[in-house]
Amino acid sequence: MAQDLKIRYSDKDLAEFKILIEEKIEKANKHLELLKSSYMNDGNNGTDDTSPTFKAFEEGSETMSKEANTQLAIRQEKFIRDLKNALLRIENKTYGICRVTGKLINKERLKLVPHATLSIEAKNMQK
Repeated sequence: MAQDLKIRYSDKDLAEFKILIEEKIEKANKHLELLKSSYMNDGNNGTDDTSPTFKAFEEGSETMSKEANTQLAIRQEKFIRDLKNALLRIENKTYGICRVTGKLINKERLKLVPHATLSIEAKNMQK
């Protein structure tokens, strides 16, 4: 009957991963706030009285940076969502189990990519 037991990380390991993930979420949220404030800020850099050519260049560059910041913000929101999903997996004790092989994902991989749901083995199979 011992085979019925699922292989999983210990509660102690899960608690350590939870702290790591919560810290990452906090940092990611701060980064997201910075991104949002930078693309919501119309930051007129005092170019009202400068030449029209420079102003047009300035506005074009501002548009590009707003688009870039918007893309970064979208990626950051997805990262935060993935981290929150990892916390849910910790709660239901399925964290760190590869969704393809069912084996434990290497601890070092989880420390680097705490929201990983695939082992390196499964990731390589996708290529």
